[in-house]
Amino acid sequence: MTSLQTLVFYATPEHDCSYLDDRLATTLFVDPKARITSDLYSRLTHLGFRRSGSHYYRPRCNHCNACVSVRVLAAQFKPTRSQKRTWQRNQDLIATAVPVAFYPEHYALYERYINERHPDGDMYPPSRDQFQNFLLDARPETRLIEFRLPDDTLVGVSVTDRLSDGLSAIYTFFHPDHDSRSLGVFAVLHQIEQCKALNLPYLYLGYWIRGCRKMSYKTNYRPMEILLRDRWLVI
Repeated sequence: MTSLQTLVFYATPEHDCSYLDDRLATTLFVDPKARITSDLYSRLTHLGFRRSGSHYYRPRCNHCNACVSVRVLAAQFKPTRSQKRTWQRNQDLIATAVPVAFYPEHYALYERYINERHPDGDMYPPSRDQFQNFLLDARPETRLIEFRLPDDTLVGVSVTDRLSDGLSAIYTFFHPDHDSRSLGVFAVLHQIEQCKALNLPYLYLGYWIRGCRKMSYKTNYRPMEILLRDRWLVI
């Protein structure tokens, strides 16, 4: 059986960093042939790895440690006034967990989201193959959480993995025409509430990067822990 001790890792050559200008990045990947059990996946996440499709990775850059793993302490979470308003503003939304599958409605929303919100990102231009490989090449523990208006209009989808000690927020995409709802914020708040309901202590949010505007929102959910030198510390 595959374990942490028997896993094989591969490092990519240096490449342009996706988040910080004028930086070079190196990524450490788990052998794609390895069988990653639920327990091993949870242990890898605890060590700072993330999942993208069937790949498990974490940054391992020379002379840079800007990417910091973060997780929210769900039971102790204290929403800000702004977050409370966002929560109340979206109480008309209907959240439903659906099995992982290709839904044309989901892809249409994803395509519009990438085109309008992230035309300068790694996922532009969107494609069905990219969508499939990134979000639908998933695990048994993965769920798609739909957010719909009372008239059944789909306005957001969160891709979430259940771990032994929490939920891992893989990705959220939402309708660009509903800015006033702050759907990205609401999706995080909803996942924190799901952690509480499931009696899971942590919501893993991936990497926070100081100086990266796209990642700055992640430290707005306190208290949280950051992974420094292989230890989780409260901030």
